[in-house]
Amino acid sequence: MRTTLFLFAVLIAMGAGWGLTQPLTKIAVSEGYRQFGLIFWQMAIGAVLLGGLTYATGRPLPWHRAALKTYVIIALIGTVFPAASSYQAAVYLPAGILSILLSLVPMLALPVALALGNDTFQPRRLLGLVFGLIGVLLIAAPEASLPDRAMLVFLPLALIPPLFYAFEGNYVARWGTAGLDAVQVMAGASLVGMAITLPLAVLSGQWITPSAPWGLPDAALVASSVIHAAVYTTYVWLVGRAGAVFAAQVAYLVTGFGVLWAMLLLGERYSLWVWAAFGVMMVGLTLVQPRTRIEPDIKPDADRVT
Repeated sequence: MRTTLFLFAVLIAMGAGWGLTQPLTKIAVSEGYRQFGLIFWQMAIGAVLLGGLTYATGRPLPWHRAALKTYVIIALIGTVFPAASSYQAAVYLPAGILSILLSLVPMLALPVALALGNDTFQPRRLLGLVFGLIGVLLIAAPEASLPDRAMLVFLPLALIPPLFYAFEGNYVARWGTAGLDAVQVMAGASLVGMAITLPLAVLSGQWITPSAPWGLPDAALVASSVIHAAVYTTYVWLVGRAGAVFAAQVAYLVTGFGVLWAMLLLGERYSLWVWAAFGVMMVGLTLVQPRTRIEPDIKPDADRVT
C-alpha cells in the first residue's frame, strides 16, 4: 500500500509539473520572445541537466551513426517542430486551451500506430478518437467558445504539437532508440537541437541574449526548461518502476493541472463550450488508454525505459 501511494504521489507531482509548463510558455512569449530563440535556450538547459545526469550515472552519450540518427529525429519531431508551433500558438491562444488540446496525443497516436502496425484495432479506442475530434469541434465551432473568434485561425497551430508527439511515440515504438535509454536520447537530442535552432534563431532575428536585467519571460523559460528535464527524468524512472501503462495516466493530470495553473497564474476563464470540450476529451482519453495497472516489482531495463 505504501508503494502504491508513493507511486500515485509521484504521478500527481509529474502532472502538476508538466501542467505548469503550459502557462509558463504563455509567460515566456508575453514580451516579444519567439520560438527559435526560446527553443535554443530550452535545449541548452536540457542538455546541461540531462547531459550531466548521463555522465554522473556512468552512461556517456554515444555518437555512432544509429545514435546520431535517433538524436536528429527525436530533436525534430519531439521538440523543434512541436515547440515552434506551441510557442507561436501561445502568443494568441489561452494556455488552458493548449493544455486541453495536448490530451489529443494518445488519440492521434492511435491511427498512426494502426498504420505502422504498432497496435491492433479496437472499437472502444476508435470511439475515443471520435470523442477527441468532438472535443476539438466544441472549441472551434461555437461562436462563444473562445474569448475572441479571431483566435480560431490559430487553433491549427495548437494541433501540431500533439500530432508530432504522437509521431514521436510511434517512431520509438516501431524503430526503437538504438539501444539508448530515454535520458541519453533526450540529452543527445538537446545537443543536436541546439545545433539546429542556433542558426534559425540568429537568421530569423529571434536570438535571445542571456544578459541582465532578466524579466519574467526569462524566469519562465528557465523554470519551464528545468521542470521539463526534471519531470521527464522522473517519468523515465516511473516507467521502469511501475510500468508504461501506469505512467501513461499522467496525460489526465497534465491536462487538468495545465487548466488549473492557467486559471491561477494567468487569470484565464473559459466558456461552457470549453469545459464541455474538456470533459469530452477526458472521456476520449479514457477510451484510448490501455487499462491501468501498477507493476511495483518491475525493474528498469532498456526496452521498458525507451
